[in-house]
Amino acid sequence: MRIQRVAVIGLDCCEPSLVFDRWRDDLPNLRRLMESGLHGNLESCLPPITVPAWTCMTTGKDPGTLGIYGFRNRRDYSYNGLSTATSLDVREPHLWDLLSRAGKKTIAVGVPQTFPIVRPPNGCVVTCFLTPSIASDYTHPPRLKREIAELVGEYVVDVPEFRTEDKMWLREQIYTMTDKRFKVCRHLLRTKPWDLFFMVEIGVDRIHHGFWRFMDREHHRYTPGNPFENVIHDYYVHLDGLIGKLLAEINLKQTAVWVVSDHGSKRLEGGVCFNDWLIREGLLVMKEPVTEPRRFRFEDVDWSRTQVWGAGGYYGRCFINVEGREPTGIVPPSRYEALRDELVVKLESMRDPRGRPLGTRAYKPEALYRNVNGVPPDLLVIFGDLRWRSVGTVGNPDVYTRENDTGPDDANHAMQGLYILSHPSLHAARQDASIYDVMPTILQRMGHPAPPPLRGPALI
Repeated sequence: MRIQRVAVIGLDCCEPSLVFDRWRDDLPNLRRLMESGLHGNLESCLPPITVPAWTCMTTGKDPGTLGIYGFRNRRDYSYNGLSTATSLDVREPHLWDLLSRAGKKTIAVGVPQTFPIVRPPNGCVVTCFLTPSIASDYTHPPRLKREIAELVGEYVVDVPEFRTEDKMWLREQIYTMTDKRFKVCRHLLRTKPWDLFFMVEIGVDRIHHGFWRFMDREHHRYTPGNPFENVIHDYYVHLDGLIGKLLAEINLKQTAVWVVSDHGSKRLEGGVCFNDWLIREGLLVMKEPVTEPRRFRFEDVDWSRTQVWGAGGYYGRCFINVEGREPTGIVPPSRYEALRDELVVKLESMRDPRGRPLGTRAYKPEALYRNVNGVPPDLLVIFGDLRWRSVGTVGNPDVYTRENDTGPDDANHAMQGLYILSHPSLHAARQDASIYDVMPTILQRMGHPAPPPLRGPALI
């Protein structure tokens, strides 16, 4: 099939089991799209987190090639040289960059790592949750900022402090953000020329992290009959209605419609206190014993006796203090590979608090990626199949904790996101795919050559 237009509706963290199975009958617009094309699980990148996952999808490159391994990355081999990954770190062309060169028009709204706007496409951009505030230059062209203000008032790029116990406030903020984003998108579809429309709504991610325990009967904090039990379900239903209104602005006979998520979601069992584990293993040494939980501080570490340290987040990042690489490294380069191998064995043999295998996997970046650029972790650690996160504090009473160090959080990310691809030329079918298949499929169907080497093939 050759198509004239492509519309991509991105739902950050949208969980396939909820859309395809549990709530399918409650989501008529998504169900209609499923029944008029392909749908299935969309395997994420590793790590399966918002940054870099959306950039992997829109460039067709993996995190190693991008040199972006998470929301925050090491700038260099100093101990505390960390920076937030923004559009300034993306050196590969996005889907809309390639189409713009071919004269195609683009609308991009809310796509992560589009702030700041450094390569304006042929069309318009509204930037993402990384935007510091709407006082920033968050639109292209700049005059679009005023147009949005006249349309929705104060535009919302993200919900600040979404890890909160004030659940009534959180629900209201998520709905407000989502409604404004979709109103802006409908307006742009009506008033701007476009060949590619690409939006991402981050409210799905925020509502999962804030309310998963109220819905999931297997969550350790679930309480039957709680007042927030249907919050996620009702939000999905509301979102489905907004998608229906958005589709009404699109000529579906001439447009291929994608619904995609960068990763899925699952309940969070707890956290692994990574640096406390390394201390117990004799691999990390603090200048003074830490007897109560506090933020891990580089200045508290005795680097002259430390071989390894870790970083917190939805997955663990493991760094080795290599002689001649880190400022006061002590691990000889000749010992590096053996130490990594030992760490893999130790991490993957970890047991949960009840003595059962935790199911942790530790990966060397060169085994995952086609290229390893930037400053990668020495190991990427997935604790307990993503049911456990890496805790960033040190001085905890145990290696395991039920509390999250960054605030209340009920869910972690899952490797399987979802996709739906609808077009009149397609027959309904279930077919799983990869996040790397989206870009080459769109380029192929729009008659644009895919620049080699992309990580995935065209889906059709």
